[in-house]
Amino acid sequence: MNPGATDTFTTPTVRAAAKYLHVSPYKVRQVLALIRGLSAEDAGRTLQLCEKDAAGDVLKILDSAIANAEHNRQLPMDELFVARAYADEGATRKGGQARARGRYFRVRHRSSHVTIILARYTDDELEERRRRDEASSARGAGRGATRRRAERVRRSRAAQRAEAHDHEHDHDDEELAEDIAPEVGPAGEEEIEATLERDEALADADVAEADNAAEDEDEEESK
Repeated sequence: MNPGATDTFTTPTVRAAAKYLHVSPYKVRQVLALIRGLSAEDAGRTLQLCEKDAAGDVLKILDSAIANAEHNRQLPMDELFVARAYADEGATRKGGQARARGRYFRVRHRSSHVTIILARYTDDELEERRRRDEASSARGAGRGATRRRAERVRRSRAAQRAEAHDHEHDHDDEELAEDIAPEVGPAGEEEIEATLERDEALADADVAEADNAAEDEDEEESK
């Protein structure tokens, strides 16, 4: 029985149907239950994301219904919703497959007749949807401004932390340089005299060592 036969609509409606689809009505009804009552736009997105094989066929029927509404009734897609969606059982083609020990396995290739009816929202419903969309857009804009403000604060704090880290690093480098290489000032008179005495002592030691080496050579030659 046609589920939409006894239903009456106060707004314009359009329909699209496909007969003898090579898919079981049970499988098609699972997909139709996902889009029943949704707007035409939301129903299309739902079918595009649906992983069931029957979703492709149902999407084609939905697109046909939307095209009928736009070209035949001048109804825009954003004013339509899925009012009825049902699948009737079609003809069953019987087949079979050979099995072991001469047995025969019966295969039933089922088909279905799918119908989608789109209806236009009432004026009150359209006004309510417009207000809801405007409120959602305003909330989205507010959330966007909040996110941008939070991002600016985060970048500012990150820059401050990086600047403080660089300042501490430079300060540590200065202290390390002072520890490794202490400040050197001009030498005093006492340091100069001590350096001269050390140089003279080293020179005298070199001369004495040279004299001793010369005496050793003379003794070896005399022997």
